[in-house]
Amino acid sequence: MRFMAMHRSSAEDEAGIPPSREFVASMGRLIQEGMRAGVFIAGEGLQASRNRLRLHFRNGEHTVTRGPFEGSTELLAGFALIKARSMDEAVQWGARLGKALDRDTEIEIGPVCEPWDLGMCPPPAGDPPIRYGILYKNDTDAEAGRPTPPQVVANLSALRQQMTEAGVLLSMESLEPSRQSSRLRFVGGRRTVIDGPFAESKELIAGFAILRFDTMHEMIEWTDRFGRLFAEVLVDIRPLQEPASPA
Repeated sequence: MRFMAMHRSSAEDEAGIPPSREFVASMGRLIQEGMRAGVFIAGEGLQASRNRLRLHFRNGEHTVTRGPFEGSTELLAGFALIKARSMDEAVQWGARLGKALDRDTEIEIGPVCEPWDLGMCPPPAGDPPIRYGILYKNDTDAEAGRPTPPQVVANLSALRQQMTEAGVLLSMESLEPSRQSSRLRFVGGRRTVIDGPFAESKELIAGFAILRFDTMHEMIEWTDRFGRLFAEVLVDIRPLQEPASPA
């Protein structure tokens, strides 16, 4: 089973203050251990919300709002990780995703935090593509666990194929309803765990990691080690939807 751990932004994240070298080193060691154990699949951080955009879809049309943002009251339904030459190009793909979902929704788009953003290495030469995270919000049907309408499934499948053929898609995943989730809060080295469902999540997402475990308990124990690297942080754990097995 694959799980996604999403950690929430802090005031330092939003101010653009880079993490300490000690924190980066500790995080690197934890990720390396997860990779050696075969449980760590992917993980990324997002830049501060002042570098993000939100697309609000209603009745098939969308409006664009520029950050910074204070948070969101909707839970995530899924995400895509793409590479594009500019925010304008990323917005074009985000707009197509919003239309494929065929419902009123909100999509947030922001650049990924690269190693050179943290001072870990010099930026690459030339003008390489930028990686963007595209986060789309839940609706009541998805949160209730109702099946995705066949037309939306077909729309998303077609869009995935188009993004793959265009060479921009790095990853695209949907999340299970929050009733299958856990929320971990770390304050001063102490951990509390709250089981879903959740009504909302008001904090901005700072980053995510995808890992593979047999149980939620194993995922919580790994996330415990992650959360203890922070002075204070909130982490949501959500199972990813798995591809349907061929008939």
